[in-house]
Amino acid sequence: MPDHDLYQSPFTWRYGSEAMRRVFSEHHRRLLWRRVWTALARAQAAVGLITPAQLADIEAHADEVNLARSLEIEQITRHDVMAEIKAFAEQCPVGGGVIHLGATSMDVVDNAEILRQQEALDLILAGLRTLIEVFAELTERYAEMPVMGYTHIQPAEPTTLGYRFAQTLQDLLMDWDELRRVRADLKGKGFKGATGTMASYQQLVQDAGVRAEELERRALAELGLDAFSVTTQTYPRKQDWLLLNALAGLAQSLYRFAFDLRILQSPAFGELSEPFGQGQVGSSAMPFKRNPITAEKIDSLARYVATLPATAWHNASHNLLERTLDDSANRRIIIPNAFLAVDELLRASTRIVREINIWPGAIRRNLDAYGVFAATERLLMEGVKAGGDRQQLHEIIRGHSLTAWAAVQRGEPNPLTDLLSSDPVLRSLLPSDRIRTLLDAGGYVGEAPQRARALAAEARRTMKEK
Repeated sequence: MPDHDLYQSPFTWRYGSEAMRRVFSEHHRRLLWRRVWTALARAQAAVGLITPAQLADIEAHADEVNLARSLEIEQITRHDVMAEIKAFAEQCPVGGGVIHLGATSMDVVDNAEILRQQEALDLILAGLRTLIEVFAELTERYAEMPVMGYTHIQPAEPTTLGYRFAQTLQDLLMDWDELRRVRADLKGKGFKGATGTMASYQQLVQDAGVRAEELERRALAELGLDAFSVTTQTYPRKQDWLLLNALAGLAQSLYRFAFDLRILQSPAFGELSEPFGQGQVGSSAMPFKRNPITAEKIDSLARYVATLPATAWHNASHNLLERTLDDSANRRIIIPNAFLAVDELLRASTRIVREINIWPGAIRRNLDAYGVFAATERLLMEGVKAGGDRQQLHEIIRGHSLTAWAAVQRGEPNPLTDLLSSDPVLRSLLPSDRIRTLLDAGGYVGEAPQRARALAAEARRTMKEK
């Protein structure tokens, strides 16, 4: 448990998975730094810059992070990377003197950061895959179930519940493609020295018969990383902006779904609701409350994630000349927090979708109350096809609809079906029972079922292929 006598970030203990917290732990960060130093040492040993004994010593102690000792040294150096170098070197009596040879801090930190981002994106993509599969199942299962559609949060034409789920599924598939693109395109700084020119490395290898780029190639191969061909002291901070945009895009999709759920859980709609545990408390004051707290948490965290690309934009814009340090402090916050927040968004959304409550009675009630208004469009089309005057029929239907709407607003049952099925002009064109059939909104959903099923099938194929 964290020490709650001191401030703890909610991401330390409340939001996010243990796996994501481990990725962004300080211990893991130092391990990745040591992995970069070891890769550089292997490349240097391969071209004769350090001895096999020095390399073996570095490799033997690469996993022995002693964070307490590093932080003790940092109190003197006021430089975290230099403190870790000294702590690592103390453990390596043979190889300690060549750790970080030719490198600048960002050769280590930036490459390690990309390794960490790759790990974090793999966790996000795994969670997103699960959520897409659950949404695909819901989309298919409810492809045929008619529900009242709403535009401007006002009754419109019917759709189906599966088609509504398909809207989120489609957004998530776009997020999947974008996050995979970002993951594939991530590049490290490589090993290019203080201003990105490779001058220090070229100085080292000038008598070894190789070029600095060969040393970099070997070290990057050890890490399994690609690198930008040109850099300053850092990799281009524009890459962080693209990364955070992709995470914010996923947060946006989940925000919209959760907001729709909050609307549909309100008693006026009452069609869906998030799971509510047997011992769960909705309100300290009102025992009856069943607040949509998980959907509200999703919207709250997603709103936060949406703000983070703006900071990354400023970091990229203000990374002046060959480097400034005014991005460093906030990057320690915004990148881990973005991943941890999105990790929590995926966990919360998956729980909701897996256990979502569907209330057919409320769905039918809303269709009965409002669906007939939308179905009048179908009646109008059939009336004209039967020989009626479009303008005359439009006016007849409009007049009866206004009467019926007033009744609904008074809390009375919707009388529109009775009014239209007994109208003499309409009955001269269509039998009364045919009018009633046409006004059943449940059958007025167009191609929604087929399109919902097609998208669910596409999602399943995509998850299998990738």
